[in-house]
Amino acid sequence: MSASASATERRGIPAAVFVEDVQTYLSQLNLDVNSALAFLQERLQQYRVVEMKLLAQQRDLQAKIPDIEKCLDVVATLQAKKGTGEAIIADFELSEGIYSRARVEEADSVCLWLGANVMLEYSCEEATTLLKKNLENAKASLEVLVADLQFLRDQVTITQVTIARVYNWDVHQRRHKKTPAATSSES
Repeated sequence: MSASASATERRGIPAAVFVEDVQTYLSQLNLDVNSALAFLQERLQQYRVVEMKLLAQQRDLQAKIPDIEKCLDVVATLQAKKGTGEAIIADFELSEGIYSRARVEEADSVCLWLGANVMLEYSCEEATTLLKKNLENAKASLEVLVADLQFLRDQVTITQVTIARVYNWDVHQRRHKKTPAATSSES
């Protein structure tokens, strides 16, 4: 009834089991149809909650990656202009919707937001190294997240199919029980 150990869960997301034989499934879990349907519906709801969380994380990462790339471009531009005596005029965001213009003559270092209202000053080389590492980590996290979402969608589909199979099996069993009674009362 269960698949291999590697398919039992992925990063805390439990794997759904495809049900070949509903009767065996119900007897092995020692459940009646209504309890099985309630369990499956609850599991489906849990999958939906996890999916919403993963989609939010995906949106955050998809917004973060271009920001990191933009920072890398700015640091590269500062490094390229270093020693040329050429000034850079830049508009930068002070706060949401509030910008200021700056003239940067020589930049040996840059300040990077680390999060939690923390900003640190780095040399341009250190900043480039840190930003490249952060970009690699964000892209790797996004790949894992996409794989998690695909796994989750598969589990949702399997659970929906199992719900339909259990429900249809129950309808068939009820009809089957009514049929002999109907034929015996007609005689």
